[in-house]
Amino acid sequence: MTATARARLRSLAVHLVLFAVLGLWMIPQAYMLSIGLRTPEQAFDPVLFAWPITFDNFVTVLGDNPLGGIFLNSLIVTVATVAIVVAVSSLFAFACAILKLRGSMVLYATLLVTLMVPLASLVLPLAILLQTFGWVNTYWGLIFPYSALGVPFAMVVLKAFMEDSPAELFEAARVDGCSSWQSYWHVALPLVRPALVFVAIWQFIVTWNEFFLALIVLTKSEMKTLTIVPMQYSGLYMANPGALFAILTLIALPLVLLYVVVQRAFVRGLLAGAVKG
Repeated sequence: MTATARARLRSLAVHLVLFAVLGLWMIPQAYMLSIGLRTPEQAFDPVLFAWPITFDNFVTVLGDNPLGGIFLNSLIVTVATVAIVVAVSSLFAFACAILKLRGSMVLYATLLVTLMVPLASLVLPLAILLQTFGWVNTYWGLIFPYSALGVPFAMVVLKAFMEDSPAELFEAARVDGCSSWQSYWHVALPLVRPALVFVAIWQFIVTWNEFFLALIVLTKSEMKTLTIVPMQYSGLYMANPGALFAILTLIALPLVLLYVVVQRAFVRGLLAGAVKG
């Protein structure tokens, strides 16, 4: 067997293993969609796919909820959070890694500690704080906490990328008369663009899927986000499993489409700092 044939055989074997892993990984997603397309009598049948399929569950979900407004609520909160996290974390990473401002590393270490604090322990203090500021049932009541929780992780990623960037570029910018802001905007941000894309996509996914804090902060029906909607179809006896899995499918669909569109940029940003040189 020639070297080319062995390489092709090895590639085929690797692809077969990857497709098998992908098939196992997709079973829960396929089962979720399958239950959403079943009649109530078939809901708990122990099969991956049931026939005939029905779209009644999706019609029920769309009829019971103003999904347009709810989707807009989720989109506003998510996009605003992503914008704040990217802006604040990139500025802070620039101050720590490039400017090396006095006290910035102390603040950096302090923010790292917050990564170890579970969200559940923050719910009660956050609820009291938001009630004091009058931010319950407002977009800001979710945007600010989500941003505060997202900045530490984004800051770690962006700081590492900026530290790996060539210092000569920033020195040349200073020699050419660039201010700190100009160095940040024209040098630092283009250098870490893959990391910015990764942070933005990651924060979008985390914010879109968040449920616990949204459940506490949003009590009015007109303000609720998509992740709260499934609660009305779940209960002690799960009276309408088809509608529950239909709304879960609708919640997951935008994230699937987003990843399909930006998967190359996401993987590039994830791996861009893996090799130095």
